[in-house]
Amino acid sequence: MPLLEVQNISFQERNHTVLEDISFTQQEFQKLVIAGETGSGKSTLLQIIAGLVQPNAGEVFFDGTRVRGPQEVLVPGQAGIAYLSQHFELPQFLRVEQVLKYANTFAENDAENLYELCRIGHLLKRKTSELSGGERQRIALAKLLLGAPKLLLLDEPFSNLDNGHKKLLKTVLHDIGEELKITSLLVSHDPLDTLSWADKILVLENGQIVQRGTPQEIYRRPVNQYTAGLFGSYNLIPPPLAFGFEAMLRIALSEKSLLIRPECIKIKDAAENGIPGTINRVQFFGSYSEVEVQLAGIPVIVKTVGFKGKKGEKVCITVAAEDVWYV
Repeated sequence: MPLLEVQNISFQERNHTVLEDISFTQQEFQKLVIAGETGSGKSTLLQIIAGLVQPNAGEVFFDGTRVRGPQEVLVPGQAGIAYLSQHFELPQFLRVEQVLKYANTFAENDAENLYELCRIGHLLKRKTSELSGGERQRIALAKLLLGAPKLLLLDEPFSNLDNGHKKLLKTVLHDIGEELKITSLLVSHDPLDTLSWADKILVLENGQIVQRGTPQEIYRRPVNQYTAGLFGSYNLIPPPLAFGFEAMLRIALSEKSLLIRPECIKIKDAAENGIPGTINRVQFFGSYSEVEVQLAGIPVIVKTVGFKGKKGEKVCITVAAEDVWYV
């Protein structure tokens, strides 16, 4: 039996459909991500799962028990589910240890271990008004975990974090999953932060699930341009211009466009076999360079390492058949 089961959830607000017929399951210890642009319904879905918003249709079951919405209970929220909002708050002017003491259900040693997992042990004597945004978030997370939940819901946890705090939070989420055996469900409008973390990804577009699969499947085989764009840059070769690629790869002609990720394209000398082109520009990004190659009728972007070509140089490009996808 899955830990979480979402059945045919729909939600309307002010005659606007926010969610439509959403169904999925999450197994215990499975790391699940719900991805989508801002306004796609991600946060509303998370609040329905937490029992904080009443759906217009459908049901949510957690650990075999139906989650009741705020219209059915005096105090909204489901026991065993912890929800970390984008707009979490901590009491002002209290020391961190005071804030955590009021929420603690753990033995002293277990609580200290949790603080170390959340990387906040060194902050206990400080006041909440003296903390950075990333520190406050990890403390709010620890406060929720002190209630020993089985399911942790994270609403845009990486938004508004600098790279240092973002990297640290990713480590914390990994460690609490491993050490505390807590199942996590995370929503994000920037899924590049979650590709390396998730076991499974659901893509929401206009309140509907348009694709579900592993990170590798979602990234390499997107169902449409919306999903492709969520997870990074891509080249789209329309049918009239795709013939050169199809001939080179010896694949069947199609009325659909070819989608190719920039890192899948290789640049070779003009004398080699491939599709001929001219370098339009080269941009250096440290660990890689981004090269725009003008083909007959269309420019393509290539991500490459150690590139030494220059603007105006004649080259050719190649790509493997397994790295192209029709959309």
